[in-house]
Amino acid sequence: MKETFGKVTILRFLPTYTSLVHVRDISTELSTELFILTYGTLVAQLCEDYEKDEDINKQLDKMGRNIGMKLVEDFLARSNIAQCRNFYETADVIAKVAFKMYLGVTPRVTFWSQAGDDCSLFLEKNPLLGYVEIPEKHSCLLYSNMICGILKGALKMVRLQVDIQLLQDLVKDDKVTEIRMKLMRRHKVVRTVEKEQRYCGDT
Repeated sequence: MKETFGKVTILRFLPTYTSLVHVRDISTELSTELFILTYGTLVAQLCEDYEKDEDINKQLDKMGRNIGMKLVEDFLARSNIAQCRNFYETADVIAKVAFKMYLGVTPRVTFWSQAGDDCSLFLEKNPLLGYVEIPEKHSCLLYSNMICGILKGALKMVRLQVDIQLLQDLVKDDKVTEIRMKLMRRHKVVRTVEKEQRYCGDT
């Protein structure tokens, strides 16, 4: 189904979608604008390929990880950030630099655990949503789960193992999109290459 808003034609997220690009063709060269405009189509294609929402969620996470692992080099080159000293700084960079750079939004970092290894990212506006309508039969679908995968993949490349889950999503009529991040492990290595010295992890 197509809906026209002014001069912009929006493809609604319904099972009858025809894929504009195949889900396996996603790459880091895909522009942010095109990614946002076609994300609903990609999710819809997965809904046609898989019957269970659990399997769709896993695929979104897997695809996101692959993107995140390839996105790190571009992010470091464009942001020129210094090495983060702790997970507080890592979360701050994710929210204020990475999200702003690639999605044009800045989530709030809040609900820190006392140990400083567990926090939430709150997005009052989720750019992936657009004009989205989730069919009732996909009530367990984690629509924005690819973001979690991207963060996991990117953090893995800077030697941080982080458990990331989508707890709330605006597409489900929640007040915010909430992404929970919990630092599980720091992989300590001796860094001798200049690029590695700039990664956003702990020493």
